[in-house]
Amino acid sequence: MFDPTPSARVFGVSLGVDFPKALVHGLRARMRNRPPHEMAQVELFVNSRRMLNRVRDLFDDEAGFVPRLRLITDLAQMSLDDTVPAAVAPLRRQLELHQLILALLEKEPDLAPKSAAFDLAESVAQLMDEMHGEGVNPAALETLDVQDMSEHWARSLRFLSLINPFFDPSAGHAPDVETRQRMVVSKIIEGWQVTPPQHPIVIAGSTGSRGTTALLMQAVANLPQGALILPGFDTDLPKQTWNDLDDALSAEDHPQYRFAALLKRLDLTRGDVQNWTDLPTIATERNKLISLALRPAPVTDQWQIEGRQFEGIAQATEGLTLIEAQKPRDEALAIAALLRRSVDDGISTALITPDRNLTRQVAAALDRWNIEPDDSAGRPLALSAPGRFLRQITVMMSEGPAADRLLALLKHPLTNTGGDARGNHLRWTRDLELQVLRGAASVPDREELTQWALKFEEEPDRAVWVDWVATICLAPPLGNDMPLTELLEHHLELARAIARGPSGDDTGELWNRAAGQMCHEIVSNLAENATFGGELSPLAYRDLFRSILSKGEVRDPNTPHPEVMFWGTLEARVQGADRVILAGLNDGVWPELPGPDPWLNRQMRLQAGLPLPERRVGLSAHDFQQAVASKEVILTRSVKDEDSETVPSRWLNRICNLMAGMSDAGEKALDDMRARGAKWLEFASTIDQPTETIASEKRPSPAPPASSRPRQLSATGVSKLIRDPFAVYADKVLHLRALDPLQRGSDALMRGTVLHDVFEKYVDSPPDDPDPTQEQVRLRDIADQVLADQVPNLATRILWKARIDRIAPWFVGQELQRRAFSRNQANEVWGRVRFEDPEFELVAKADRIDRHQNGSLLIYDYKTGSPPNEKQQKHFDKQLLLEAVIAEIGGFEDIDSASVSMVSYIGLTPQKEVATNLSSADIDTVKEELLSLISAYSDENQGYTSRRAMHMQRFAGDYDHLARFGEWDDSDTPMVTEVGR
Repeated sequence: MFDPTPSARVFGVSLGVDFPKALVHGLRARMRNRPPHEMAQVELFVNSRRMLNRVRDLFDDEAGFVPRLRLITDLAQMSLDDTVPAAVAPLRRQLELHQLILALLEKEPDLAPKSAAFDLAESVAQLMDEMHGEGVNPAALETLDVQDMSEHWARSLRFLSLINPFFDPSAGHAPDVETRQRMVVSKIIEGWQVTPPQHPIVIAGSTGSRGTTALLMQAVANLPQGALILPGFDTDLPKQTWNDLDDALSAEDHPQYRFAALLKRLDLTRGDVQNWTDLPTIATERNKLISLALRPAPVTDQWQIEGRQFEGIAQATEGLTLIEAQKPRDEALAIAALLRRSVDDGISTALITPDRNLTRQVAAALDRWNIEPDDSAGRPLALSAPGRFLRQITVMMSEGPAADRLLALLKHPLTNTGGDARGNHLRWTRDLELQVLRGAASVPDREELTQWALKFEEEPDRAVWVDWVATICLAPPLGNDMPLTELLEHHLELARAIARGPSGDDTGELWNRAAGQMCHEIVSNLAENATFGGELSPLAYRDLFRSILSKGEVRDPNTPHPEVMFWGTLEARVQGADRVILAGLNDGVWPELPGPDPWLNRQMRLQAGLPLPERRVGLSAHDFQQAVASKEVILTRSVKDEDSETVPSRWLNRICNLMAGMSDAGEKALDDMRARGAKWLEFASTIDQPTETIASEKRPSPAPPASSRPRQLSATGVSKLIRDPFAVYADKVLHLRALDPLQRGSDALMRGTVLHDVFEKYVDSPPDDPDPTQEQVRLRDIADQVLADQVPNLATRILWKARIDRIAPWFVGQELQRRAFSRNQANEVWGRVRFEDPEFELVAKADRIDRHQNGSLLIYDYKTGSPPNEKQQKHFDKQLLLEAVIAEIGGFEDIDSASVSMVSYIGLTPQKEVATNLSSADIDTVKEELLSLISAYSDENQGYTSRRAMHMQRFAGDYDHLARFGEWDDSDTPMVTEVGR
């Protein structure tokens, strides 16, 4: 197929040419006048599975023989003689390294948290792959000079010495996949040197970025019928610039650096690279512009000369559009609008970006038009239903039961799917949430759940379900370290039992569908290699499992739209589309900044002969240079992210700077690119705009019929009627209640309850001869008992106990003064009184009632916050004044009617008492004001206005969302509306 040549044989495919199509076209052109069967003798190596599939599809378009298609990476699985043993599973090697990392962190805990052990093991495995691929022996690391560097690098070298046995064949370790790949390649090359193959061998699409691949490419290029076909070869780069691409420190991030390094090893110049095909480039002028913009730094002098001499800038940017959105959401909406227009126009469009968050936002925006994109990357397996399910169970294994985690597990779509009881399961879960879990201070135990189930004697299956919840879903966490095999077995037993349910069989729907099948493959792989994982704590197992699961991705089984494609940068090399969107063009996203290397810095890598971190940037730059050479290209970025302003991608920054300074024509072309992008941003801004103006809601003041209005209120309810009547309407007329928290936390409500109980118990049992010092001790002892009974969180108990200790001296001193003129009559006592005109019942629960030596009553209320002042009590907060009305009438249980001489708020934080002396006339006035208020709200024309007189503007009510507060403010005139008539 090839003519003899004294040098290596290398071909190139220009930028902008569909590489797989050019590859097939060139092969057919060279085999056109040769016997058809010779095509089947061609051995064609490609660098990715997608490339292989695309090439096979292109060959299937016409009848004829197909070359032998192979993946370069599949060489690691080739079966050779006994001198090349089978490769070890990558997960096994990572688990072995994980044990070494854990041992290191035990000795040096300041290096990293234990939760990062598996990620560190993965980074060591990647470093070992690089060393194997580049042919770097661990001995090279021992010779590195780190005397002038920080102690961290010396410490990392000491640890890396532990991996030396993995490089020594005599140590008994099976080779890694990358090691075996190099061993196989070396063995193949040795055979070729003895007996060179005479049939064509071609390597196509690889840049030679990995050492083993470059070694194979170098050998193939020198075969009698061997050839390399380089993708995206830049023919516009000047000779001098090309020759300068020989310094890794300054040029490795250039898109053509890998080709320059490969040609240098082959002793070839750029002129020796032949054109593989005569297919024309799509945008010749644009290729020149991009090539000039991406010159290696420093390039200012070249821009000043060649930029001003550049002709055809209008043709170069004719198909270019630049979208600069203010935030990621605007960028996603603009891309979605563009994709929608492409669908309407029948234009195939590809969104190319490494930013998975952006693709998810675009997919969500497309959902409004029922457009399902063909996403090549899929979605993270850890976020799929079985992935979340398995992760939730690892939390169960390492942490104590919690109400929120229990409900999340019970409501998971994979829980209890082994039988036909899913409907009852969801109903009982709802009952359990509302009747048991919400408002509870802790997760119920088996006895409490059993007592709850006994209330439903007519449903015997509920008791079986409750027993299953108590046994399986509330299983106690594991305590001690265990072998990884046992941890995994326990994990899977729990998963199967929860997915099966109490009366189901098999494993329900856990392993069904694509995501379940992939999860099953991952756990099966882990089970095969778990014996090499040693012993782990349940917490370490949780972190390990999450790390393993996060590496998987699953494709959506739904049929996507054939003309809307989401590609990663690697997939874009082998595909073709009429319109290309290069999105997320911000530094740190595209190109992605090199991740931190905890083991070797740049200088150490250079000394050891390992690739620099800039290699990934250079590969991304090559992907960008290929993609931007398409027919129609839209470049997008967001000016800001969630936190701050972003930095434009270095490639986009270079293009814009070059065009802005090259000439007036260049500046105008850049303005035109931005103007075309602004139109799409304008379209996107209208997506969420309503098609018709919707009037905002008025401030509500519903007026229900008199028969529906409440005839009973508590003292605090009356205060609420004064401040926020709408809340009373929603509560007493509509019977809407705010849900209790899923688990009662350490909030103001719990703090108030606990403090009330402490001081009630202290006041309820005074000694005959009190000693101030001993009284403080007694108060603290009572506080310890109440906190232990009611506050499950240890940190909260300590915090609140310290607060009570600060209060104790002041409260005890005040209490001893009270005992000098009064005695405690009752605590937490209910009272009620009924009025005839208007017909109304007032109820209240008094914190504390004392009796004065003169026979009058004293009413106290404990306040954990600031107590209301005199003016607030007079106009709004009438709780104690209303309790005085009840007491004077004799409405409190077991307390005879008597005059009330004082009401007082005892402020605990801050320590302050607000007392109000009362006379019978004052209480009569309060009573008259109460009846006047109730009479006013008995009138059907009186509305229950929302937020009538809130204490503070920022105060949020339970029913503000129902009143649509925000569409109006507190200064708006309420609109009285008749309801329910």
